[in-house]
Amino acid sequence: MSESNTIEHQGPIIVFDAMCVLCSANAQFVLRHDRIGRFRLASMQNETGARLYRLCGIDPANPDSLIIVDAEKVLRDSDAVLSIYAGLGWPWKALALLSVVPRMLRDPAYRWLARNRYRFFGKRETCWLPTPEQADRIL
Repeated sequence: MSESNTIEHQGPIIVFDAMCVLCSANAQFVLRHDRIGRFRLASMQNETGARLYRLCGIDPANPDSLIIVDAEKVLRDSDAVLSIYAGLGWPWKALALLSVVPRMLRDPAYRWLARNRYRFFGKRETCWLPTPEQADRIL
């Protein structure tokens, strides 16, 4: 990602599928447990999230991963999920210890779950919307 294509840096941005029940629940979990407001969120269904996906070479209409964009750094697949938990502090930070599992084992499991997320967890009729208190963290 070039500097001209990045969004003003104010911390990591999690780009997620707001129609996915699991992804929306994870976004709500992040907002509830990120007490210092480290993360911002953007759904792939809005222009900001779709643009970030495209900049990373991901089709926003058919994403294969959530991503975290932090300035010029992009994390995807299991690295992105583990980074979220590492950024939430204790006790959630302990889940980041799963990074000792080799990526070649973590990522196929993550991608399998991502491909089947609607089948296992369902798809919302409408995008999840934040509460008014959470709105300033959503792009």
